[in-house]
Amino acid sequence: MPNNICHIEIPTVDFNVSTGFYGEVFGWKIEYIPENDYAVFDTGESPGGGFPKVDKITSGGILIYIMVEDIGRMLKKIEKAGGKIITPRTEIPETGWFAIFSDPEGNFLGLFQAGK
Repeated sequence: MPNNICHIEIPTVDFNVSTGFYGEVFGWKIEYIPENDYAVFDTGESPGGGFPKVDKITSGGILIYIMVEDIGRMLKKIEKAGGKIITPRTEIPETGWFAIFSDPEGNFLGLFQAGK
């Protein structure tokens, strides 16, 4: 469908660090494509993407949010896997909760949990 996110790229300096982190925390299926020096990830039902190789991570830019069922549980997994909590679980009245974290290489991403 038009106007939906169709691909997300998360820069990486080290494929092993990034693919290990996202595979462990979110259970994404990840495949390294050596001829392109690129790894692709499949999240299941939502848009997938890739890990482009870069020399240095720069934070900022577009913030992608990942829909989760339990932010508290995911934040614990993120910290255990080497991520850092930037903004803890925060309520959005009548909507749900959000949190922001950085992966081990310094990329910022958000989590969103819908209210019940």
